[in-house]
Amino acid sequence: MTGRLWNSFKIAFTMYSRIPVPEAEWTEENISYAMCFFPFIGAVIGAVTWVIFLLKEYLSGRGLAFGNLFFTVLMVLVPVIITGGIHLDGFLDTQDALGSWQPKERRLEILKDPHAGSFAILSCGVYLLAYTGVYSALSADSARVTAISFFLSRTLSGLSVLCFPQARQEGKGIAASFSAHAAKKAGRAVLGGYLVLLCFVLIAAGGYAGASCLLAAGLMYGYYYRMCMKKFGGMTGDLAGYFLQMCELFMAAAAVVTDVLVKGFVK
Repeated sequence: MTGRLWNSFKIAFTMYSRIPVPEAEWTEENISYAMCFFPFIGAVIGAVTWVIFLLKEYLSGRGLAFGNLFFTVLMVLVPVIITGGIHLDGFLDTQDALGSWQPKERRLEILKDPHAGSFAILSCGVYLLAYTGVYSALSADSARVTAISFFLSRTLSGLSVLCFPQARQEGKGIAASFSAHAAKKAGRAVLGGYLVLLCFVLIAAGGYAGASCLLAAGLMYGYYYRMCMKKFGGMTGDLAGYFLQMCELFMAAAAVVTDVLVKGFVK
């Protein structure tokens, strides 16, 4: 059992990050618990983001001003560098599919198209600009909440892989493969446990900002499910990536806006 868990951990990090780990054989048994370890990639991203924010505050306090934009861009790039852009790729494919206004079958074909369309390119620019704007307004409280939110987004994304119907009934695709071979009952229990724990951690870490982060995540998850079922007939790996990217943006925005408003009222 320990060997299977270790192999599932390695497969999760190999598939969803560029973090070097020892190789593991891709068998049905080794894949079975991969989703349980998927959120820990978010923990790494959150830790690196938090360290960069602390470094910015430390240097600024000692008169070493690199400019807020310098560190903001670094924090925006952290998830892309660590994941290799796998979720951003899903976000862009989904934007192309949604922007096409085609029937469901055609949208699913567009998701598999390796070429980037105009909607993907426009969405990428808008997304990164929006993320940069949100991150430029981070305070200590909202930065702490945002760092934790990377774990939450992957917990919810993992739950969707284990719980949502698959759009491609033939079982093709990364998400379908992970879903088909997962120990679903155990995976749902573990990810559900993470979710309950995160509710307490986020509120303890950020107060109202943490609560608004949870609310944003919940609303985005509801939209994600409805969009998957209505537009695609189920979920795919690309749609899971779309959700993860959108969820992280909206959670960070909710934390920043709430933090600013609460501190403004306190003053």
